Amino acid sequence: MTHTVEKIGGTSMSRVHELRDTVLIGDRQNPYGRIFVVSAFGGITNLLLEHKKSGEPGVYAAFASSEDDHGWLAALDRASTAMLEAHRAVLDHPGDVDSADAFVRDRLLGAKNCLIDLQRLCSYGHFRLSEHMLQTRELLSGLGEAHSAFVTTLMLQRAGISARFVDLSGWRDEGEVTLDQRILGAMEGVDPASEMPIVTGYAQCREGLMREFDRGYSEVTFSRLAALTGAREAIIHKEFHLSSADPKLVGHDVVRKLGRTNYDVADQLSNLGMEAIHPKAAKTLRQSGVPLRVTNAFEPHDPGTLIDDQPATEPAVEIVTGLDLFALELFEQDMVGAKGYDATILEVLTRHKVRIVSKVSNANTITHYVDSSLKVLRRVEKDLTERYPSACVSSRAVAMASAVGRDLDGLAVLSRGLNALADAGVSAIGATQGPRPVDVQFIVERDALASSIKALHRALVEDAKAALPKAA
Repeated sequence: MTHTVEKIGGTSMSRVHELRDTVLIGDRQNPYGRIFVVSAFGGITNLLLEHKKSGEPGVYAAFASSEDDHGWLAALDRASTAMLEAHRAVLDHPGDVDSADAFVRDRLLGAKNCLIDLQRLCSYGHFRLSEHMLQTRELLSGLGEAHSAFVTTLMLQRAGISARFVDLSGWRDEGEVTLDQRILGAMEGVDPASEMPIVTGYAQCREGLMREFDRGYSEVTFSRLAALTGAREAIIHKEFHLSSADPKLVGHDVVRKLGRTNYDVADQLSNLGMEAIHPKAAKTLRQSGVPLRVTNAFEPHDPGTLIDDQPATEPAVEIVTGLDLFALELFEQDMVGAKGYDATILEVLTRHKVRIVSKVSNANTITHYVDSSLKVLRRVEKDLTERYPSACVSSRAVAMASAVGRDLDGLAVLSRGLNALADAGVSAIGATQGPRPVDVQFIVERDALASSIKALHRALVEDAKAALPKAA
């Protein structure tokens, strides 16, 4: 266990030429003993699939919905132009630029021909395009990671590093293998002690990573690679430190770098949409005994935040964060003593693929706080109304601010948090604290989320020592 497996995200990859002088090489006497897993350059996956936030169609979305070739072909041209611009921004040598240009042309031309052949095949009645869309999505997504890994390898080789491009994307591979077989086969003969493997974040495999993880696949590849190779540590390089709150919101001068936390806190953050790492990836690392470190890619000498299974040395609120939600409420006067309401609501939410963040209930009301679009939620309301005609089913836009820590025992976070919100002029709609002292959730109006996070951070993190309850 002498090497590390390290991941660089898409936004940081767009500045990979800067990372060459920090994370990748910097002033290290020995740059080896590290395996790097890279995401696509920032914005490329949006162009290949669809925009993650706005939903603007990329190649995949245009191909899935277009009645002719023009939409997806134009989208493919836009992706090609962006990929060329991305590597020209980080490569200095004309020969490397030519090699990267040829790589993009070869991969995108291959993808174009594949999609044209698929369209032609599905013009016959025996074949359905819908049956091949998952494979199409994986094919297109893998282009971005293959491109960034190839370009990074060129850049490092030009700088005198023995870098090796490790392509897990299965390009033109006729075999069908599992994820473990894909990784172990590609890493056979690779010696991290004497070379620097640059590995694609996407891995083509029998399981189909996008079926379960969609665009979270790179962290799954990263964690599985760390586990299979017996890494000493898994490291994620971000553009910021894992801090006590969003510094842009509460101020750079008052946030605190976490420094140390555990996988329990990481899971709570994932539930709140602030992923330090995908929950399934965290599970792989935890079960393999591999600790995770989250660092700022542009502060290479800072150790960042270590995430492992160790408990806290003393109770503390470590981070305050939040997200916008909808409160889905079902009120039924006859619910008291009756069974089945919970199961039915869960079945409907599961069928519509609605993510549940939290839930509260009383004698005749069940409220789920869900992360969903309003369009999908209206369908859920319709289904529940059909199941329970006499019930009142409604939803409203809210937000959740949450205080999270490895150990909140004895800190009176619930009462102090409610007082802090009241002092800031925020009226809490609800608040929840479970028996495990790891998080406290405050439900507020959606437009009050920012001010709520500021108030909670001030009271529970910045003024923590002064605000601790006095011993009796």
